[in-house]
Amino acid sequence: MIARARPTPNETPAEPELGIMRLAPETSFKTKAYEALKQAILKMDIYTTPEPVMLDERALSDKLGVSRTPIREAIAMLEQEGLVKAVPRRGIVVVRRTKAEIVDMIRAWAALESMAARLITIVARKRDIAALRDVFKEFGPGRLPQDHIEEYSRANIVFHQTLISLSESPVLVDMTNDILIHVRGYRQLTIGRKERIAASLPEHLAMIEALETRDTELAEKLARDHTLRLAAYVETHGQELFA
Repeated sequence: MIARARPTPNETPAEPELGIMRLAPETSFKTKAYEALKQAILKMDIYTTPEPVMLDERALSDKLGVSRTPIREAIAMLEQEGLVKAVPRRGIVVVRRTKAEIVDMIRAWAALESMAARLITIVARKRDIAALRDVFKEFGPGRLPQDHIEEYSRANIVFHQTLISLSESPVLVDMTNDILIHVRGYRQLTIGRKERIAASLPEHLAMIEALETRDTELAEKLARDHTLRLAAYVETHGQELFA
């Protein structure tokens, strides 16, 4: 869990714990630093609180075991991708998107995931589709998602990422990776809301059934509509999510 206590004007923001390892001396430091930092950032939960997530060059240099030069070069690359932003006299902030940008990203995810669903009905193996049911095997009438929100939220994220991977489309995987940190964050923020949690499991199971029966048009529609409902919810209630 990343600490994000609000700093006072005279304090340095607390550095988040990153899942990165010290680099071996023989690696290309600029490239490896970039890859390590990007993967660590993409795994972050940056929407848990409204507080900014700050990174520190010196701390990153120590953690990766390299000088600050490749760290700066890696950060410059990440800044070009819109993942981080240098803030004068404060450090490096992991970029969070506005509500309008998030809604746009979720709509894009809906289009990409609906295509993934279409492809799954064509290319995926029966046992791989059936395995989607295992994601939700702990939940049902006797164990409702709303009574185990954290567990269900994790299952929800696994389900949507698995849909993309089952498409067997590297392009879809790459395209969704670019917005994953933001869409995932808002899925986690909203899943516990009573307006969404009650319908979530039945919608997922309906998608799985359409995939199992190779109903391409229905699977595509269900996947698209499911995620578009998230976009509509964020558009309507986005300002309330941190209240």
